[in-house]
Amino acid sequence: MPKFSANLSMLFTEVDFMERFERAARAGFKAVEFMFPYSYDINSIAEKLRECHLKQVLFNLPAGKWEQGERGIALLKGRKSEFEDGVQSAIRYAKTLDCSLVNCLVGLTPRDVPEEKTREVLVTNLRFAASALAKEGIRLVIESVNTRDIPGFYLSRTSAVLALIREVDHANLYYQYDIYHMQIMEGDITMTVRNNINAIAHMQLADNPGRHEPGTGEINYTNLFRFIDEAGYKGYIGCEYKPLTTTEEGLSWIKPYL
Repeated sequence: MPKFSANLSMLFTEVDFMERFERAARAGFKAVEFMFPYSYDINSIAEKLRECHLKQVLFNLPAGKWEQGERGIALLKGRKSEFEDGVQSAIRYAKTLDCSLVNCLVGLTPRDVPEEKTREVLVTNLRFAASALAKEGIRLVIESVNTRDIPGFYLSRTSAVLALIREVDHANLYYQYDIYHMQIMEGDITMTVRNNINAIAHMQLADNPGRHEPGTGEINYTNLFRFIDEAGYKGYIGCEYKPLTTTEEGLSWIKPYL
C-alpha cells in the first residue's frame, strides 16, 4: 500500500500556510512536505506537526532568488558560500522538524558558461551537501524537471540524474522521481521505477495534462501504484499537484489509500 504526503505548497492553498497542517490531518494524511520552510518560524512549524500528529517528509534546500526566476543555485559559479549556508539552514530546519529528506533543485543551465565548468561547480556542491547532510542522518535527493514548465532546467531526464549521481559518487545522494515531470519528458514510468528502485528515495505525483490530481488526466494511477508496490518502494509519494477545483473536492482518488 503506497504512503502519501500532502505537499502544502500546492494543496490546501484555500487557507494560509500554517492552517494547512490541520487541513491535511483532517483529510487523513499522516505526512506532509512543502517547498521551502525558511520564511516561517521553525518552532511554529514543529508545533503544528506535533499538534496534528504529522510527519515531515521533505523540503527543498534554499533555491536562490525564486521571485526573480532562479530555480536553484547549485550549479552557479560564485554562489558557493550561499549554497553552503543554505545547506546549514536546511540541516537546522530538518533536525528541528525531524525530517530525513532534503531535495536540491539544481537550477537553470547558466548561459555563457562552459558546460565543464558548470558541471564541476555542481558536482562539488552536491558532494558538500551530501556529506554535510549524511553527518546528521539526512538524505539528499535531486530531481529532474520537465522543460515545458521550467525551460532550461539543467536536469530534465532520468538518465541525466543517474549519470550525475554516479559522477558525484557519494552514498548519500538519491533520486527524487517526479511522475508528472517524467511522464512529460520520457514516459515509461513503470520500467523506470522498477529499474532504478534502489536509487529512488522519494516520489511525487500529479496527472498530465494540467498537473491536477490523479484521475484527471492520462496516467493510470491505479495500476501505477500497484507496480510501485511490486517494485518494493517503501518511501512516501508526495501529492504535488494543483487541485482542479478545491483540495478537498479533489481527494476522492486517495480515500482507498489513507
